[in-house]
Amino acid sequence: MSILVAESPGFLQVFSDGSVKRLAPVIAAASSESSNGYKSKDVIIDPSKPITARIFLPDEKSTTSSSSSPDLPVIVYFHGGGFCIGSTTWLGYHIFLGNLCVTSQSIVFSVDYRLAPENRLPTAYDDCYTAIKWLVNEKNRDPWLERANLSRVFLSGDSAGGNIAYQVTNIAIRESLSQAFSDCHVEIKGLLLIHPYFGSEKRTNKEMAEGAAGDVAMNDMFWGLSVPEGSNRDFYGCNFETSPPEEWGRFPAVVVYVAGLDFLKERGVMYAEFLKGKSVRRVELLEAEGEPHIYHIYDPESEASRLLQKQMTEFIHSL
Repeated sequence: MSILVAESPGFLQVFSDGSVKRLAPVIAAASSESSNGYKSKDVIIDPSKPITARIFLPDEKSTTSSSSSPDLPVIVYFHGGGFCIGSTTWLGYHIFLGNLCVTSQSIVFSVDYRLAPENRLPTAYDDCYTAIKWLVNEKNRDPWLERANLSRVFLSGDSAGGNIAYQVTNIAIRESLSQAFSDCHVEIKGLLLIHPYFGSEKRTNKEMAEGAAGDVAMNDMFWGLSVPEGSNRDFYGCNFETSPPEEWGRFPAVVVYVAGLDFLKERGVMYAEFLKGKSVRRVELLEAEGEPHIYHIYDPESEASRLLQKQMTEFIHSL
């Protein structure tokens, strides 16, 4: 008889026989019909894995150049969920990313990667790296990407997705993908990490504080389901200090967004300080006071979420 061995109530159940049950929240379908200033469509990156993506395209304004002119930056977005849950099709992501593409006048390319525990790390990193290579490959060029300015590509994501954006950048540096980007007129201009999900075997002050046991247990559960069998929280995908890129001088500008009520805020601040210590060319840290973890997905049309979109837009257009 199979028994329940791990659970995130309302989202995930893992059983002793290895089976996994995911309880999906409300899902939004893509629509090629314009609504609220944008349209969306799903594309297949690799059907064998599978890896897919949802493209959000802002309506063309009369003041922009012709549709054949590459004039829009591209935000490659990786969803959160502790590497075990989440999807770009979730309603909260769909609304937030659709609004973001309008506010920032950018094409948003949101990736659905394979999830743990069936597909443990580094699968998510490999899938998302594959998605970027698909994006820049002219053979795969979707008509909706005709206006994409591949010299202005930004990587973003929330929670585990912020972690993924960092690790994918490391892969790009390590494998000298920057040269491939140059050949394809593509460059990662910056990272926008929202409430990034990191950890380590060493506990932080916040993790050892009174009343933190529930959050610590849930985080440990997700990490236990995500890292390779036999690994711990000092696995490079969890502890950012164990996974530095080979050339910090090639690392792009970074903005880290943290939330005042987020249990992971301390980790986000530590990450920003870590980057500053490596003399990354530009590192910013912005806090949404009084807000919880991934508030922009739970309430994508709130005043705080709109402010986050405005801040992201300002960062993108400053580079």
